[in-house]
Amino acid sequence: MVSTSFTPIASLVGGALIGLSAVLLMWATGRIAGVSGIAARLFPPYQDRQFPGRLAFIAGLVAAPVLVLLVTGSLPAQTIEANPVVLIVGGLLTGFGSVWGSGCTSGHGVCGLSRLSARSLVATMTFMATGMATVLVMRHWN
Repeated sequence: MVSTSFTPIASLVGGALIGLSAVLLMWATGRIAGVSGIAARLFPPYQDRQFPGRLAFIAGLVAAPVLVLLVTGSLPAQTIEANPVVLIVGGLLTGFGSVWGSGCTSGHGVCGLSRLSARSLVATMTFMATGMATVLVMRHWN
């Protein structure tokens, strides 16, 4: 059985920061904080005036663990029990799902639900149910 740590304070702070960043991005640019869309539009043919903002958003995601390391002196312990093939296939399926679903967990789950989008509700229910089914199968298949 895989155990997990219960971290209510860190989870609350992290969730608040995600919500705050989504609100600030919407306020400053009128854009939704869909990470997969922002990252995809860093590459051609999407060279437009919003490129610097997209780059700054992704740089912030990459810089966050560095900031945690500088502030706390260590990174949270992480264990990845999947083999590289499973990680690669999972990454590709996630990318395909983001494209096929016209958005990712941040775009639909954070921003879409807060805007009461029915399409985002269906998308979020779909990827949550799929994620739960995947965990159930993978934990009982091994």
